[in-house]
Amino acid sequence: MNHILKNKRALITGGSRGIGAAIVKRLASEGADVAFTYTSSPDRANEIVQAAQALGVQALAIQADSADASAVVAAVEETVNKLGSIDILVNNAGVLAIGPIDDFTLADFDRTFAINVRAVFVATQAAVKHMKAGGRIINIGSTNAERMPFPGGGVYAMSKSALQGLVQGLSRDLGPRGITINNVQPGPIATDMNPSEGEFAEMLKKQIAVARYGTVDEVAGLVAYLSRPESGYITGANLMIDGGFSA
Repeated sequence: MNHILKNKRALITGGSRGIGAAIVKRLASEGADVAFTYTSSPDRANEIVQAAQALGVQALAIQADSADASAVVAAVEETVNKLGSIDILVNNAGVLAIGPIDDFTLADFDRTFAINVRAVFVATQAAVKHMKAGGRIINIGSTNAERMPFPGGGVYAMSKSALQGLVQGLSRDLGPRGITINNVQPGPIATDMNPSEGEFAEMLKKQIAVARYGTVDEVAGLVAYLSRPESGYITGANLMIDGGFSA
């Protein structure tokens, strides 16, 4: 088993399902101790903890709503207190609200930005206080930052585009400290919330160069690479993993 991340400590927000759960397991498989946040479903969170522990690492589930800035900061502090420090932060938690401009509510707008943008900044700000040189910050953005091919997704696309500017700017703050920050921008990925079969999926597949949905493990693999020492010359980057959806 590859233990290239042994003695590293990682926090993944929204890590109890889908892409987040795959990232937790992948980083654990490479030797990192892992903490992750979840909003509900403690039983599912406990299953992920047990799966990570079975790989021989420390694992911790923290209940925290990313819409609550104080809860995000508390999750970072709990990670540091329980695991000893934090070397890798993966800002994965996100929400998708779709609706036409005439009907889109301000409450949905505010919640989208609170979770998809503000929580990323809050977690990053809290984490870098504890990070040493070699630290890694990885945001899970979206190919929709570059291309939104159907109506109703404007606010979601804007929230993911905001991460591009944040990452490019913060790379200048953090680069001299030896900390990298990047966006991973998935296209359509098969999860329980985004099934790869059905009318909507078939519509999207026609726009994907490889004509299929991606897998959570493929995304986790890119996150793992960006977490390793060998990725130290990549920062301020927005990296597509979308099967050519945006090509």
